[in-house]
Amino acid sequence: MYELVHIKGNTWYIDCPAKIGVYVTADKRAYLIDSGSDKEAGKKIVRRLEEQGWSAEAVLNTHSNGDHIGGNKLLQDRLGVSCYAPEIEDTFTAYTILEPSFLYGGYPCKALRNKFLMAEAAPVRPLSEAVLPAGFSFFALPGHFFNMVGFRTPDDVVFAADCLFGEETLKKYHVTFVYDVAGYLETLDRISSMDADWFVPAHGPICRDLRPLAAVNRKKVEQITADLLEICREPSGFDRILARIFDRYRLAMDLNQHVLVGSTIRSYLSYLIDTGRMAVTFENNILCWRTL
Repeated sequence: MYELVHIKGNTWYIDCPAKIGVYVTADKRAYLIDSGSDKEAGKKIVRRLEEQGWSAEAVLNTHSNGDHIGGNKLLQDRLGVSCYAPEIEDTFTAYTILEPSFLYGGYPCKALRNKFLMAEAAPVRPLSEAVLPAGFSFFALPGHFFNMVGFRTPDDVVFAADCLFGEETLKKYHVTFVYDVAGYLETLDRISSMDADWFVPAHGPICRDLRPLAAVNRKKVEQITADLLEICREPSGFDRILARIFDRYRLAMDLNQHVLVGSTIRSYLSYLIDTGRMAVTFENNILCWRTL
């Protein structure tokens, strides 16, 4: 874990639960794509850079989830490195209380203010083309979170962040986090039409052709959509819907999973309402969803 793996040219990644991209310029300045889940991940990044004799130039965050920004603070403190993130994501990165608050829908209890949902806050600057090395670019990957982006290095390696997940992850968790289902499906279409020498999903194996994995992720979205339409043939309150989803996929309920899967299922319900396949009713002052 946390081994440095060469991909092509000056592009590498650090192998960890949410892969960290590394692009090294000719003068040995390293641009990091994300920073791992916590300060321990940050320490391991520092060690890998020191082993190679590279200096850290910047951290380029794809989005603000805790497992992608958790090393920011340590890298800033140890190396004085600047961190950059897209709009909206930069605010969530600087004020990390926002993520558990958003997921919970109110002030999160202490058990939800953990490093998994609430990384250590660190100053961050807006991401722009001006801060990237020559030949480097970023592009929008909507759907997973508010304003996630991917990066393409001059070696034609695409870091795809959380726009899709490996098959093993899907088999284990089934309901991966999605904020905007329609946007997520559009991103799967977009990433499927891209060409690159290598693709690096944060939570899946690197590959030369991302289309088969995109198809697997789309199939999972369609399966969850179909399940919700079946569950809501009778008007159902949210707790019943969520319990049936957990039962159907044999998921283990805890506070983290309740807010993560719960937020995602709400997004699916919104998608089904907006596409005319579901409606809401109120029964005895309980909000219920029903299939049309």
